[in-house]
Amino acid sequence: MGKNLPVKNQMNSVFIHVTDLKAAVKWYADLLGLEVDIDKVASPVYNIPIVGSTSLTLDDHTFDPGFKHTISPSPIFNFYAPNIDEAYQYVKDRGIDIVREIEWAADTAWFNIGDPDGNIVMICNC
Repeated sequence: MGKNLPVKNQMNSVFIHVTDLKAAVKWYADLLGLEVDIDKVASPVYNIPIVGSTSLTLDDHTFDPGFKHTISPSPIFNFYAPNIDEAYQYVKDRGIDIVREIEWAADTAWFNIGDPDGNIVMICNC
């Protein structure tokens, strides 16, 4: 643990691969209640402003013509929601695709949603 290793025990960014960068930015901004000037969104990447030290980068691979977009059937990250029922209703009211209903394991609760590209995002109370 005390060694100065070249790879740090720290996550800097989560990348979400998208097909339409402006549509994805609008979707994530709406979900998180952020105001974004869509006219200033330019390929290939956009960093969604996130609280904390890990960033969320949307990437449309404009400069990678051989890229084939595929989605993971499982979430690779989650957004924090201390009140899972309130978060569920908020998402439902926005017409966002809920792909897995609320589940509980002891005090931990979560549900999954799909973004416009089919990427799965977990909403979790921890």
